[in-house]
Amino acid sequence: MLLEAIEHRPKGNWASASGPGTVELRLRTKRDDVREVSVLFGDKYAWDRTKAVQPMRKFASDALFDYWQAFVTPPFRRLRYAFRIDDGQTAVWMTEFGFEADLPANPQNLFEFPYVNPCDIFEPPAWVKDAVFYQIFPERFANGDPTNDPEGTRPWGGEPTPSNFFGGDLQGVIDHLDYLSELGVTAIYFTPVFEAPTNHKYDTRDYLKVDPHFGTNEKLKELVDACHARGIRVLLDAVFNHAGRTFPPFQDCLEKGEASRYADWFHVREWPLDVKDGIPTYETFAFERNMPKFNTENPEVQEYLLGVARYWIEEVGIDGWRLDVANEVDHRFWRRFRDTVKAAKPDAYILGEIWHDALPWLQGDQFDAVMNYPFTTAVLDFFVERKLDARGFADRLGRLLAAYPTRATEVAFNLLGSHDTPRLLTLCGGNAALMKLAALVQFTFIGTPCLYYGDEIGLTGGHDPGCRKCMEWDPARQNRDLLAFYRWLIALRRGAEALRTGDFRVLRAEAGEKVFAYMRSAGQERYAIVVNNQDQPASVRLALGEGTWTDVRTRETADTPGGAAEIALEPFGFRVLHATVG
Repeated sequence: MLLEAIEHRPKGNWASASGPGTVELRLRTKRDDVREVSVLFGDKYAWDRTKAVQPMRKFASDALFDYWQAFVTPPFRRLRYAFRIDDGQTAVWMTEFGFEADLPANPQNLFEFPYVNPCDIFEPPAWVKDAVFYQIFPERFANGDPTNDPEGTRPWGGEPTPSNFFGGDLQGVIDHLDYLSELGVTAIYFTPVFEAPTNHKYDTRDYLKVDPHFGTNEKLKELVDACHARGIRVLLDAVFNHAGRTFPPFQDCLEKGEASRYADWFHVREWPLDVKDGIPTYETFAFERNMPKFNTENPEVQEYLLGVARYWIEEVGIDGWRLDVANEVDHRFWRRFRDTVKAAKPDAYILGEIWHDALPWLQGDQFDAVMNYPFTTAVLDFFVERKLDARGFADRLGRLLAAYPTRATEVAFNLLGSHDTPRLLTLCGGNAALMKLAALVQFTFIGTPCLYYGDEIGLTGGHDPGCRKCMEWDPARQNRDLLAFYRWLIALRRGAEALRTGDFRVLRAEAGEKVFAYMRSAGQERYAIVVNNQDQPASVRLALGEGTWTDVRTRETADTPGGAAEIALEPFGFRVLHATVG
């Protein structure tokens, strides 16, 4: 037993309050080094009367480690605990003070979770686990009202550039809500809709006004109400890291310099505001002179931005915020932001844009979830870049599952493309069958899937601006087979509790192979998903367990003597099998 590999800390993703009477505990051991782990726990003030033992399950593995998990119920909200780790030959106890052969007589040496305070419980909105998101870049989705088109608007469907306009607006979204309902999406994430000079609107001029080229505040309210009538939630983009150059307080700083009453609203290194050798004399997003960074430690800035967050929830009824460049804003501001948003709408979804490990933001006091780009990278590295074999892909997914508390993982925003990335079909080299495999994993993995507008009908494009093409509404120019697949996939997820909230277990992931199989399970429901990530047929034997297994597409029954099945797969093919056990 390699003791140096064993890890636990009584906080973060290792120990977290996941319900009014539940604490999720985790332990890490070297991969394939330990046979079983159990946790001894009880109340620190009544140890002898309350102590109990509970086995832990191995819920994830990566290239180096196994991760063990148990959900325990403190008898009086207080928890002391220790782990018993057994490799089949020897067993040790792990306490806060290290490893011992025998359990210490004094329980004060054990780990402690002092108290499950209700306000510390990580409670993301329950609806998010069941949601299917659809991301819309408003300027390129549909032109429903030509009267508000900007000057120089190009004909719909032309070649996008960083600066041109095609007239997409909110009325265009309203006109196509039936399409979205038929597709099966239940939530929309809009990139910014507030007044700004660019087509992307990430350089805000007025945070309390819908851009006139998109419509009006009243039109946004009409859109939100129409979405809610169809059971569709609405998420807006909060660009609170920075403003735009035309934002009036920044214009005042440009005009008055240090004498401006807004001088402390921004991070200024040197007055007057200027650009020297390509570097602005004030902090910005990247080095973009037109995006000055807010000083969110300034009380006036805080009150202004928190007022914006509250306004659109209270006046228009939006269901949450996606936070742009969220990792460059101070944690104290985000804690105030969460308090403000949750007071206005307790089940609002707070989603941060963070491309790296985001554990510091996922402690229950800031965000509900982050855009899961590490998941994106793992899927693309397996299906597109061919950097991973099945074993490597399983290891990467296991590491993701261990990274955050379960409640955060269940509402992670799982995407395969966005306005910031090349189109999925382009990355797949135009291979729609390969794209389907990636999408299948996205929609059957733990977390909330998001579909980027147009991917479902085969839009292509490289990096920005190529990924921001106009939506294609002519059925003759759409990939109808791909559209039918996404409709089927969304319906599959929405109709299966196990695919939305169930446990995840790898069934097959061998080194050097391209066949990957896993199971999702909840209660008596089981789904086995098998993908063949190669241009040749494959056949694998899987231990599925007892039950009658049926292919959900063909309705054929799989022969499973002894709970095992031989699964045949076409090149870039897949199988989704379902069984109800017990």
